[in-house]
Amino acid sequence: MSPAPTPSSPTALPHIPVLLAEVLEALAPQPGDVIVDATFGAGGYTGALLAAGATVHAFDRDPDAIAAGDKWPQAAENPPRLVLYPRRFSEMVAALGQAGIARVDGVVMDIGVSSMQLDRPERGFAFSTDGPLDMTMERSGPTAADFVNEAAEADIADVLYRYGEERQSRRVARAIVAARPLSTTGELASVVRRALGHHPGQPKDPATRSFQAIRIHVNGELDELEAGLPAAEQLLAPGGRLAVVSFHSLEDRIVKRFLREAAGETARTSRHLPEAPTAAAPTFAKGSRAIRPSAAETARNPRARSATLRSATRTPAPAREAA
Repeated sequence: MSPAPTPSSPTALPHIPVLLAEVLEALAPQPGDVIVDATFGAGGYTGALLAAGATVHAFDRDPDAIAAGDKWPQAAENPPRLVLYPRRFSEMVAALGQAGIARVDGVVMDIGVSSMQLDRPERGFAFSTDGPLDMTMERSGPTAADFVNEAAEADIADVLYRYGEERQSRRVARAIVAARPLSTTGELASVVRRALGHHPGQPKDPATRSFQAIRIHVNGELDELEAGLPAAEQLLAPGGRLAVVSFHSLEDRIVKRFLREAAGETARTSRHLPEAPTAAAPTFAKGSRAIRPSAAETARNPRARSATLRSATRTPAPAREAA
């Protein structure tokens, strides 16, 4: 996600959102379309969608993002072309139902933490600068400090392995428990680096995987994605378009599997056997190939380097959850 447009000029983006042109091509917004930005963040995609003439219903569980979005002029129009929901995007069906909206023309999701959150040390998402060990997107509930200081060593190791794909998860968990209490991002990063034998100049900081894992766990991010994709399926009108930008393999696997199953493509037990037939009609047409940022984009914005876009178009078939 990218820094927000100013309220007076929603298209004047200081930084271009990740894969913006590709997301717009996938969504093909038209004047009058109703589109859900499931992860408003700093409003990069929303600004471009508003500029195309769409009405945007934007979700974010971060109260700072909602407060910033409330200042946009489109939120004050009558009727508003920007409607903000301080809720999780997995709740989009209920939220839009309460607003009298049963179908939308597009849904975009930009999964993970936003630049706005990463760049503010007091939020505790990054280890590039020291800050409180928080990591909560909603600025409430159990924090990363609560987890690393209170969880059992085995549970910490499981989280690091499952969500960070950290091969040395047991070693890192043991080091975290031995170093308790931890209260800042700097303290946690130092513990992880010592446990893994960090050497200055390494291309990737070894604390990256552990921070990712703890953040995903604290915010239940993969569970949210697993619930949000069927919600988008239920909301999208026939011909509606879904675009999902993910930033690591765990997220991308969920999106890829969801779109394959929704298109009626079941996994084969053997590559020598035909694909098994599916009982339900496909709810999405076969998705586009995965799109990655160009070399030029990653040069402009290094945070884009791990992004993957997958998109697909809704068919007229009933949503599987509602069938």
